[in-house]
Amino acid sequence: MDIQKEGELSNLDKMIHSRLENPYGITWEDWTVNWWKWVLSLPRDINPGLDMSGDKFQCNKENPEVLYMVGTYGGFANRSYTVPNNKSILVPIINFCTSFLEEPKLTLETDLMTRAKVDIDDITNKTAMLDGVIIPNLEDFRVQSPVFDLTFPEDNVFELHAGQTRAASDGYWLFIKPLVPGRHTLSVSGSCSSGRTKISVSWNLQVVSG
Repeated sequence: MDIQKEGELSNLDKMIHSRLENPYGITWEDWTVNWWKWVLSLPRDINPGLDMSGDKFQCNKENPEVLYMVGTYGGFANRSYTVPNNKSILVPIINFCTSFLEEPKLTLETDLMTRAKVDIDDITNKTAMLDGVIIPNLEDFRVQSPVFDLTFPEDNVFELHAGQTRAASDGYWLFIKPLVPGRHTLSVSGSCSSGRTKISVSWNLQVVSG
């Protein structure tokens, strides 16, 4: 692998929020909780996690400053989106969420957090690239959520009974600052030790003045 130039890495620092920051005054933990609540509230027919091309692109309407990207629930996708230049972008590299509805054998909230942690501890490969530059030190971008309320709609992506439950998540994320107008590329991938869990997503972004 080619050694990346210092200038490229310096530019990355200007384009990506540090894990030590609280973007817009909100912790990464709370951002990821809000992301999960949003994406899992969308039924299958409009859920962007089931989208291979970009046709189901959904913007979270609740926050005017941040755009939520969505990976896949397993597998590969290549998507093309048009996005505004006045929004930061929250991006899952590879992540996991579980709940009492999904795993009724779990009885304690600490069980949920442990289950999520064990799943992400088993992630052995993860990569992220922005505009052709590999983003280093992804271990720094791991986020473990507190336990939170989650509501599944009818016809949800996990094919569970609709209703409210408690959930916890864990995973790796990027928080990209607003991009300058023009074309940008973003890609992420990850897999577990057995290869049973494997995702790879590419976004071709046309950034326009918002």
